[in-house]
Amino acid sequence: MQWKKLLTTYLLGAAFLLILWQLVALLASIPIIPLPSRVFTRLARIFTDAIAIHAAYSLWRIAAGLVLAVAIGYPLGLAMGYSRRADRLLSPIVYLTYPVPKIALLPILMLLAGVGELSKILMIFLIIVFQVVIAVRDAIRTIPEETFFPLRVLGAGFPAMLREVILPATLPKFLTAVRVAMATAISVLFFTETFGTQYGMGYFIMDAWLRVNYLDMYAGILVLSVLGLALFTIIDTTERAACRWQR
Repeated sequence: MQWKKLLTTYLLGAAFLLILWQLVALLASIPIIPLPSRVFTRLARIFTDAIAIHAAYSLWRIAAGLVLAVAIGYPLGLAMGYSRRADRLLSPIVYLTYPVPKIALLPILMLLAGVGELSKILMIFLIIVFQVVIAVRDAIRTIPEETFFPLRVLGAGFPAMLREVILPATLPKFLTAVRVAMATAISVLFFTETFGTQYGMGYFIMDAWLRVNYLDMYAGILVLSVLGLALFTIIDTTERAACRWQR
């Protein structure tokens, strides 16, 4: 039943946007705003041969950056939240580097890591990792100290506390941080994919724009939107499955 309600909500939202798009296209009547039907027809025609490979490259870069950010950011946040000493040592580094606009680091990343895959993955990593670190640290700090008392009385070590208390308590804020960072990551990925690559949704959309092929450009934007929707849906589904106790 819950899935049906969710699907209905998505369909209604998509229908509203398509109707709005149709009205704007009819009122404007200019090539730069084509009718939705023409864009969907074009998308169906070129998806397999042209767009699918670009979407796969973009998805790979996001997934690799996300996995790297979680693999490094979660343990750092865990250490900072559980150990006051680690927090005192690492907080100045995090606070000094977190406010720096990550897109400003792109030239440096390209000089150090090249213009290939690594620099793009590292850019996604930098966008997500700081939010993961801070979210996990702050989530651990909100756990009441008495929550750990029963496990300590029973002689439980840190692995048991991590499994029984810390992971469940930090998971909601961790997933929220990933969700918030994901939108920025997709936006920045679009920009990075216009440099030093021939694959990726950013490259496809900008290439279509330069060729004044507005149907391909809108088709790419649609695919990028659906890609973002799929990623957010995966995060939401994970949260509903792993954080049932919240409801």
